[in-house]
Amino acid sequence: VKGSATLYSREYFEMCRRRLNPGGIMTQWLPLYESNLEAVKSELATFFDVFPNGVLWGNDVNGMGYDSVMMGWNGPAAVPVDLMQQRLYHSDYRRVAESLGEVGYYSAFDLLATYAGRAGDLKEWLQDATINRDRNLRLQYLAGMGLNLQRAGAIYSSILERRNFPEGLFQASENSLATLLGMFGRLP
Repeated sequence: VKGSATLYSREYFEMCRRRLNPGGIMTQWLPLYESNLEAVKSELATFFDVFPNGVLWGNDVNGMGYDSVMMGWNGPAAVPVDLMQQRLYHSDYRRVAESLGEVGYYSAFDLLATYAGRAGDLKEWLQDATINRDRNLRLQYLAGMGLNLQRAGAIYSSILERRNFPEGLFQASENSLATLLGMFGRLP
């Protein structure tokens, strides 16, 4: 969308990172639909340049890529799986659980199974990507060339081809890790 390239610039991500508390998390929406591979790579490479321990979470429609969420930490990346699951069952988080259920996520495991990759998994794939900077905003033009393209599924598949189980990212009991490993085995 015209004007949104500044929300994906290195300088913007750096500003966000500087304002995070220790252990703080930043997320940024990443549309795959009506986009092209070069634009998506630029957005991911720029985000991971600032958040080298970043993670990508996917969202698909009927098994085809649609959009994603980039997540970066100010500090070590860690997802407390068992705590997330406990909170979803707690009455204080009932509305969160209901909201997630409305879009097909009924447990922390369902949500975490959307893991699409880490910065390290995608490093080689992103090596030719242009870093989006406030001074060039090349992304503004790349994104415009993706209008009316139906390449989200192909882009998402290309990302998933590089995905590995994220050792050390999920802090969980052995049973919870086994559940996640099983869910990843069923994913494309």
